[in-house]
Amino acid sequence: MVKISIAAIMTFAVAAMALTPNAAGARDVGNGRNGKQFTTGGCVSDADCQEGCCAGGATSSTGKAAGICSGIGAEFQKGKTGCGFEDPNSAQTIADAQAQVKKQGF
Repeated sequence: MVKISIAAIMTFAVAAMALTPNAAGARDVGNGRNGKQFTTGGCVSDADCQEGCCAGGATSSTGKAAGICSGIGAEFQKGKTGCGFEDPNSAQTIADAQAQVKKQGF
């Protein structure tokens, strides 16, 4: 019989819950009034997202707080904090996204 500790279960659960924005949408991070970012893509404010909802609670590739475009009704799922996220490090987030676009080539 295999014994699994509560700490191991909690570590697995937290890792499974970690949200990160989809890097494929890096070109639309910080696009502001264009609202082109798809659901699951990164965002710095609601204005980036097609559905007008930038939910907090995601983690960027650098481990900092990040926004993730969410559908209405999904803005609190998987630990997200709801629409209205305003990235306090938006300039750096946009620069990181632009570097990702350059690396991806699209």
